Amino acid sequence: MKRKENYIVLKYFIVILVSITFFFPMLWVVISAFKGESELFLNPPKILPVHITFENFISGLKFGNFTKYFINSTYVTIISTIITVIISTMAGYGFAKFKFPGRDILFMGIMATLMISLEIIMIPMFLTLKRYGLINTFIGIIIPPAATPTGIFLLRQHMFSIPDEVLEAAKIDGANEYQMFTWLIVPLSLPAISTLAIFSFVWRWNDYLWPFLVINDDNKRTVPLALANFVGQYAVRWGDLLAMTTLSIIPTLIIFLIFQKYFIKGISITGLTG
Repeated sequence: MKRKENYIVLKYFIVILVSITFFFPMLWVVISAFKGESELFLNPPKILPVHITFENFISGLKFGNFTKYFINSTYVTIISTIITVIISTMAGYGFAKFKFPGRDILFMGIMATLMISLEIIMIPMFLTLKRYGLINTFIGIIIPPAATPTGIFLLRQHMFSIPDEVLEAAKIDGANEYQMFTWLIVPLSLPAISTLAIFSFVWRWNDYLWPFLVINDDNKRTVPLALANFVGQYAVRWGDLLAMTTLSIIPTLIIFLIFQKYFIKGISITGLTG
């Protein structure tokens, strides 16, 4: 019994130590955002600020109209997340509950695209957007990455756990495919949908490379592009950069706190079923 207790204590100690190791860089960024310029370069460094200041936040928000960048990122992220969830839910339902020739081959083909990085296909994607006049538009940022194989996989795995007998009973009661999808599949898949929504929100909010290729209008920049503006050719506005980075963390943190119950449940279900 004593040995088992020691094992549990050791396990929790390791988990806490690893958590602190991964969390510390973000904590350092948040704390440093409230430091003055002179305190940022103290040697040896001090973890807590001697004098708390909000000048970095005020200066950062004024630099390049950062409020506009937050609005742009919020718009792009929300629309992208909604489209990703809709496409992935419908595709996951089709692959999980419909039997048609070539279903498994088609699904494996979609999963194989996970091995293709953006750097490989970004030139043809850019040329396609340019041909249709979508360069320097929000649609050009939103549409190309809207359908993700990861999202389709998550929803498919979860929907395998929904008994076919439930759908058969709905058919006997006269429900059509649309009614079964909206009244049964979607409500029963909320944990997986919430998980995908969190992932998609984080992906789109933090995306830098694709918006960097598509957007050249300063008024349409997103937060990651705006953060890069603080890094100049000869100097870095460290205080402003740390402050705006801290603010950029808040939306994803709020989303996770709201949906964390569904997120944990969704991860456990999609990871163990299928």
